[in-house]
Amino acid sequence: MRQIDDAAIKAAGAERFRSEYHYAVFEYLRSAKVIRALERGGVKVHGRILDAGCGGGGTALSLAEEATFAVGIDIADRFAGTGTRLAAEKDVRNAAFAQADGSRLPFRDGVFDLVFSHSVIEHVTQAEAYLAECRRVLRPGGSLYLSTAPYLSLAGSHFPRLLVPIPLHLVLGRPLAFWSYRQIGRFAPWLLQEGKHGSSFISLAAEGKIKQDDLLQRVTVRELSGWIERSGFRLVREDRHVTGFFKNYLPGALRRWLERTPFTQDVMIGHIECVLEKA
Repeated sequence: MRQIDDAAIKAAGAERFRSEYHYAVFEYLRSAKVIRALERGGVKVHGRILDAGCGGGGTALSLAEEATFAVGIDIADRFAGTGTRLAAEKDVRNAAFAQADGSRLPFRDGVFDLVFSHSVIEHVTQAEAYLAECRRVLRPGGSLYLSTAPYLSLAGSHFPRLLVPIPLHLVLGRPLAFWSYRQIGRFAPWLLQEGKHGSSFISLAAEGKIKQDDLLQRVTVRELSGWIERSGFRLVREDRHVTGFFKNYLPGALRRWLERTPFTQDVMIGHIECVLEKA
């Protein structure tokens, strides 16, 4: 999937929590932006690819369209009946899925040309073990695309957006903010910008389920840099994307200073993309 269709991505995003299939479709459409980011980092999408945390499987299928073969793994079998269904619809025959733990990958050493990890490392129990496994299954010279976000930023917090833009996780702390969003999703979803199927806090509450906090790593800019430095990978490219509010309303010199300052950089940076190479 190479054609970026912002309208289609936005529409799919508004429906992504309707079902795992809807989330897989959203992933498939959004993957066009990821492929562009990979190529911007000098990575050619080719050969054998592992999506190490594939969710519904949509991105793995999109990568398969560009490669010899793609495998998507996830610790939960979210792809069952979704990735396979979408693969049939898109006539993608060179992809497979497996339920596996990213910290203990069931593959031989050096079998992949590219490992893809989009918004996964914050959900694993052992970040450094996960990176070590990604490195192990890569061939020498192979690439890891790694993206995540500091947990203090709105994107990294994985919280929905309030109609009145108050960062509850910064005001109340994460545990109380999580409880508050769970109550809002259940009793006052109209306070959120996302609709019923645009936020898991709303969709799970509507099903009578209790949302659990699956953010297992409190990622910071400094901690991520440390993980990468100790992983044995060579950092080829790193892009830190400041959120629109800070980019649009802070003077340039002040913004650049705050971007380099602990805590404020973790609030301001909403997305980090890294291209790493196995030496």
